Amino acid sequence: MRGKKKKRTKVVVAMSGGLDSSVAAALLKRTGFDVAGAFMKLIDSPRFRGAEKRARKVAKILKIPFYVFNFEKEFKKRIVDYFLAGNKKGITPNPCVLCNKEIKFGLLLEKALALDADYIATGHYATKYEVKSQNSKVKSYKLLGSKDKNRDQSYFLWKLNQKQLKRVLLPIGDYSEKGVRNLAKKFGLSFLLNVPKSVEICFIPKTVEDFLKLYLKPKRGGLVDIKGSVLGEHQGLPFYTIGQRKGIRLPGGPYYVLDKNLKKNILIVTKNEKDLYKKELIAKNISWIFGKEPKLPFKAMVKIRYRHNPALAMITKNLKSTIYNLKFARPQRAITPGQSAVFYSPAGALVKAGKSNELLGGGIIY
Repeated sequence: MRGKKKKRTKVVVAMSGGLDSSVAAALLKRTGFDVAGAFMKLIDSPRFRGAEKRARKVAKILKIPFYVFNFEKEFKKRIVDYFLAGNKKGITPNPCVLCNKEIKFGLLLEKALALDADYIATGHYATKYEVKSQNSKVKSYKLLGSKDKNRDQSYFLWKLNQKQLKRVLLPIGDYSEKGVRNLAKKFGLSFLLNVPKSVEICFIPKTVEDFLKLYLKPKRGGLVDIKGSVLGEHQGLPFYTIGQRKGIRLPGGPYYVLDKNLKKNILIVTKNEKDLYKKELIAKNISWIFGKEPKLPFKAMVKIRYRHNPALAMITKNLKSTIYNLKFARPQRAITPGQSAVFYSPAGALVKAGKSNELLGGGIIY
């Protein structure tokens, strides 16, 4: 009597129609997983329709099932409205961080589990590391950067928790961008090599300013220097971000956006770029990968924006507060309210073993 055929591990891959997620799906199939592709319809636009068409084509080439999940309503309410509300307040939110938690590793994970899947997978350049006990059982999961430091996307994943990480696979984290492109050729996906890289914010077709003008009524106000001298008029505080140089429209520049006075509707600028450098910030809405904070105070490498080189900082907080204080060893340029401050471990055993720094958690710059 033949034994029962062992059930293959099922993975639903978030397929965006781009190179990275397509190669992720192909890698998982080659490894022996039972793979299905899923396209998340977030907005109704020519860009998304084209992306869905490419994702469907990839699924056909790989001979895997393909699903389309319409999350337009949830995406508008949870992500787009969040982005608009933040800008209306004069801060610069990062919608991609929230989208990863709420949509990709939230709604999509729910759909995948309903399909009896064991995991979801994405094309993020990041890696997951299992922490095992003495009896080889998995105790917890660490989140690390990718092999390709120039493509590392762990910064956007700081809101994930252990429950989500347990169900996540990140197949391309151990590959370089060049390696992923070579794999695309091997898997018969060369047509994706010339597809433009995904835009910074997927629901914004052109510029952030153009998008905001569609939804926010601009309120002009005073434009002053660091001493309070009036230099001109700004077009509306949501249209500016800290450190910005272009679009200030003042003679005798360059000028840089230094700060915003929301109560008085004033934009403060400077001609001295050194004024943009600060050693401290306050962060709130903190989330830890392990669900609990490390013993405070502690030192961490901190990124204050996606393309920022991690900088050493001491992290402390008032025991009666949920607000954290970060003090950098060296001043950092253009610390921007609304952006994410993401905490990584200083160089340790994982780094010495050839792996990237461990992502500990993060928070919103206040």
